[in-house]
Amino acid sequence: MVKKEKRTELSELGEFGLINHLTKDIKARHKETVTGVGDDAAILDYGGKHIVVTSDLLMEGIHFDLMYFPLKHLGYKAVTVNLSDIYAMNGHARQIIISIALSAKFSLEQVEEIYRGIKLACEKYDVDIAGGDTTSSMTGMAINITALGEVVPGSAVYRSGAANNDIICVSGNLGASYMGLQILEREKKIFIDNPEVKPELEGYDYVLERQLKPEARKDIVELLAAREIVPTSMIDISDGLSSEINHICTNSEAGCRLFTGHIPIDRETEKVAGEMKIEPLMAALNGGEDYELLFTVRPDDYKKIEDIPQIKAIGHITPVSDGLNLVSPEGSIIKLRSGGWNAMGKKES
Repeated sequence: MVKKEKRTELSELGEFGLINHLTKDIKARHKETVTGVGDDAAILDYGGKHIVVTSDLLMEGIHFDLMYFPLKHLGYKAVTVNLSDIYAMNGHARQIIISIALSAKFSLEQVEEIYRGIKLACEKYDVDIAGGDTTSSMTGMAINITALGEVVPGSAVYRSGAANNDIICVSGNLGASYMGLQILEREKKIFIDNPEVKPELEGYDYVLERQLKPEARKDIVELLAAREIVPTSMIDISDGLSSEINHICTNSEAGCRLFTGHIPIDRETEKVAGEMKIEPLMAALNGGEDYELLFTVRPDDYKKIEDIPQIKAIGHITPVSDGLNLVSPEGSIIKLRSGGWNAMGKKES
């Protein structure tokens, strides 16, 4: 009788569980590898200059739906989501390398439209296209971009530096991208049921742009540098606030308190959430794809930036024994559960 091999479903681990499982025994062989796996980007030391490198893969049907995602916007977003990781390390983006897989359903004109978006993002963020690769795909499209940048030695910011009483800050506002996605999915379902119905997108400009054409927060890194502040930890919000603060606290061996009344949510996000019968706070905590920066600073440093309208203090770091907690406006304490985007999660049937 043939012994049946054990099979572990990837959904049992989830995306981050899979990453941790595959990388737990990886050790750097070269002194130039300052930081490898486990952060937003790797840092390499070549001749005293620290190079920041990150890579992100976007898959059709998983990360984007071409029924409603304009190709030019897709190209733009593919760049900015990678640059966001560079900025999350307190780095400066310089080049990208593009790899793209295409099925026979795509025409030259469509690929040119994707590249218009890529070039527009590169122009805005002052980044060079330095090479790449193309190949065929049996079905659909995949875009992988590797972004390279640099950071001044000693000023790189990791997920692991948060200390007790550090102030937790976030740029911009949260939850808008998720609500934009809900609108697009709603209109897609209506179109599938009745192709004659025109999509109702008027009045949703802000949340739609946050989903289809997100910006990387280069400006926040520059503002912090101008105030001579190096955060103690930092990460970009790609998978939801709850997931990202969990990464910082886990890597820093710390706990936290987030004050729900201080989490910034745009008025249009609240309006759309009410229309969709979704709690705005849940969109901010678990929605993802906001690409804002979540970071911690020492209390004395926060005084230097508290007047900057693009930055909000939303909580503070606590001892690891306290765990991760939300504090309501009334003072109630709720345990924070990480519930952000999980690419390897089991899909609903």
